[in-house]
Amino acid sequence: MQTPTLDVRFASTQGTPRIGLIVPKHKHSVVDRNRLRRRLREIIRLELLPSVEGGDALIRAKSEAYELSFAGLRTEIGSIKTWLTTVEL
Repeated sequence: MQTPTLDVRFASTQGTPRIGLIVPKHKHSVVDRNRLRRRLREIIRLELLPSVEGGDALIRAKSEAYELSFAGLRTEIGSIKTWLTTVEL
């Protein structure tokens, strides 16, 4: 699945859900990259992990993700959450 700022890959597996996060530099500073990584990790922890039953997801941030606010990132993760719940059915 792709959103305007994130690429997502999912594989259904048994056991606890695992989510990997990739945040490339995209010509941004280390501070910007770490800020984006912290924001995504927090949103994933609060929004996505409780709703994923089992499986592995890989989320890769595009360069446009650096421009989004926390609320915008939360909206993107919300659309991923919706997609993952339909995939697992």
